[in-house]
Amino acid sequence: MQRRYVTVDVFTDRMFGGNPVAVVFDADGLSASQMQAIAVEFNYSETTFVLRASQPDHAARVRIFTPSSEIPFAGHPNVGTAFALAARMGEGGEAIPDHFVFEEEAGLVPVSLIRENGSIIGAELCAPEPLSRRGQVSPENAAACLSLNAGDIRTDLHQPQVLSVGLPFLVVELASRDALRRAAPNWAAYDQFLPLDGARSVYAYTRSHPDAGADIHARMFTPRMTEDPATGSATAAAAALLAELTNAADWEMSLRFMQGLEMGRPSQLLARVLKDSGTSSAVYVGGRCVSVMQGSFYLPTA
Repeated sequence: MQRRYVTVDVFTDRMFGGNPVAVVFDADGLSASQMQAIAVEFNYSETTFVLRASQPDHAARVRIFTPSSEIPFAGHPNVGTAFALAARMGEGGEAIPDHFVFEEEAGLVPVSLIRENGSIIGAELCAPEPLSRRGQVSPENAAACLSLNAGDIRTDLHQPQVLSVGLPFLVVELASRDALRRAAPNWAAYDQFLPLDGARSVYAYTRSHPDAGADIHARMFTPRMTEDPATGSATAAAAALLAELTNAADWEMSLRFMQGLEMGRPSQLLARVLKDSGTSSAVYVGGRCVSVMQGSFYLPTA
């Protein structure tokens, strides 16, 4: 069976920026092992597979694979998949809705399309789970994971901690942009301290000067010792925590995140957090997308 795929650069307004995702349409009939092999072949941080939904009011069932394993939820794959699905519907002459609901292992993921001058330019997802705060690590151990010194870790707001809104990360605030630039994953420390409460990757961020073009600058390092250009799920978790650490009980907070600069793939992620009685009641992450490649491959059902 011929299976069509597209690639999308997510959280950017230009090709070869942001975070690329491969989206495989008509994936029904593929086995998990076939999907894993395809993800390895693309070798992007994630590849998504679009299958028929179990409910008629849902757009699709979406499975997400890294080159290593299937994961229950991720940010940029959802944004890119919604953008790609809308483009495919448009090519087929179908009416394009304002919202999709994707069925995923972590739960239902609502995604809203972003339009500008009548064109779809991106998407915004709502995280499938409320913020959960899990295990903490010492500044010294967090610094070791990032090849830094304990003095590079900032703890006045929070300790390095595992956070999740659908996919867990060890979230670490750094003291400066210089520390963020110097950060690099350390295999020995990862092997010693991770995984922790489901977290296998480290998301490091620093609060930015208001004139820096973003509120937060961030980097994310995987257990494969690779860097991710834009990490929507970690961005959502970090934004939810920062919102909960503010004094306002009921509020909507918006934050601009920049990621991927050190990789030459600049990415801008826009996060919104709704607070209710002091806790985050809904977390959104969105941004622009650009179509890059399309093609097809033949693979029979398993």
